[in-house]
Amino acid sequence: MRVIDHLIAGHSGGGAGRTADVFDPNTGKVQARVTLGTQADLDRAVAAAQAAQPAWAATNPQRRARVMFRFKELVEANMQSLAELLASEHGKVVADAKGDIQRGLEVVEFACGIPHVLKGEYTQGAGPGIDVYSMRQPLGIGVGITPFNFPAMIPLWMGAVATACGNAFILKPSERDPSVPVRLAELFREAGIPEGIFQVVHGDKEMVDAILDHPAIAAVSFVGSSDIAHYVYRRGVDAGKRVQAMGGAKNHGIVMPDADLDQVVADLSGAAFGSAGERCMALPVVVPVGDKTADALREKLIPAIDALRVGVSTDAEAHYGPVVTAQHRERIENWIQTGVDEGAELVVDGRGFKLQGHEEGFFIGPTLFDHVTPQMSAYREEIFGPVLQIVRAPDFETAVRLPSEHQYGNGVAIFTRNGHAAREFAARVNVGMVGINVPIPVPVAYHSFGGWKRSAFGDTNQHGMEGVKFWTKVKTVTQRWPDGSTDEGNAFVIPTMG
Repeated sequence: MRVIDHLIAGHSGGGAGRTADVFDPNTGKVQARVTLGTQADLDRAVAAAQAAQPAWAATNPQRRARVMFRFKELVEANMQSLAELLASEHGKVVADAKGDIQRGLEVVEFACGIPHVLKGEYTQGAGPGIDVYSMRQPLGIGVGITPFNFPAMIPLWMGAVATACGNAFILKPSERDPSVPVRLAELFREAGIPEGIFQVVHGDKEMVDAILDHPAIAAVSFVGSSDIAHYVYRRGVDAGKRVQAMGGAKNHGIVMPDADLDQVVADLSGAAFGSAGERCMALPVVVPVGDKTADALREKLIPAIDALRVGVSTDAEAHYGPVVTAQHRERIENWIQTGVDEGAELVVDGRGFKLQGHEEGFFIGPTLFDHVTPQMSAYREEIFGPVLQIVRAPDFETAVRLPSEHQYGNGVAIFTRNGHAAREFAARVNVGMVGINVPIPVPVAYHSFGGWKRSAFGDTNQHGMEGVKFWTKVKTVTQRWPDGSTDEGNAFVIPTMG
């Protein structure tokens, strides 16, 4: 049986003791085992990072950027094998796995411009003979704790910016699909990053707690469920670390009466059911404004959902594949039953789906609910599966209020031809990322990703300039070079720039 081990100081192995099963979601069978690390494993990684980071920080940004360029080329050259490996452990189809990798590479491309974004500010003559300038310097050692649903994209969102800024970075990926993160670390080494600068340690809560408590780790970036995100944020901050912790979501898609319903249905099919709904930026709630809009949308949605093809990850014709584990499939099916018990109308039931020849795989069919209300727990909580809920709104004000009052505030979309309605909605809705006729409004790499409310804990977002700010600290220098020809005055008076 294949064993997936840590990658510490450029070398695999060294882990011992507990392991976890890594499944092939298409067959339901165990395909590998991953080492679950200990405090001792983390200490080894931290020691390697401490040894390597000062020299890496002293390497000029242009040389660090060259490593990013080479890494990008290597990932592109290995795209097919990486996507197939990712799909085999996560379950998403290969085309979607390539998108996972590509969206991560876009942040690597941003990191290639690190010499520009690290430039500080300068004021000549801030006072008599005094100049002031600032510089951004790395924090030291940072850690990324990443989820199962994007095993390439999110590690690259964190690790590319962190290392380009001059930090050492330790990645703790999900133990459900850990192979691609290890392979990315190997490609970083091949690209020329020094040993100890990009490392991978595996583990469960024991490893997470060790990371949060380790005094040498300066910053932690986390993506996962909201309850765990809050735990990570509180424990990390209490330990004196800089922490950003991204949590769950329940994104809404507002459909105005003037929207192009055919386009909306096409967008919803991908945004609600793509990757089996295992995306924090999925669109699991659609809010048609007015019953006429709702009835017309429902009529178009049903045949579109019936036409969706669920298949194995390697099926080029499949729209989505299995979910990541049997436990997660059971959780989704339990939420579907909860929706039924709470009185929502189950229009399409995806439970009990079996794929011929892959009956033991973790498949679940697409599900559609109508007449879901804000009081239902199945609406309030994140299901994280191929389940779309219709919540009918009588008017625009209600449509604004629903996502604004929800506990999550990650993303939201509005579908309309009315520019005034779109502008008003974008300005007023209490959500961190807004799409206007864009169903999955994940920002481009040079902007920043981040939600509000229980979707994010901490003061900075992922990637873009917000990412650079998170992984660096500002130092401000005030300097003068006196020529000895003037009276400097009373040295006991606080200096001013007048």
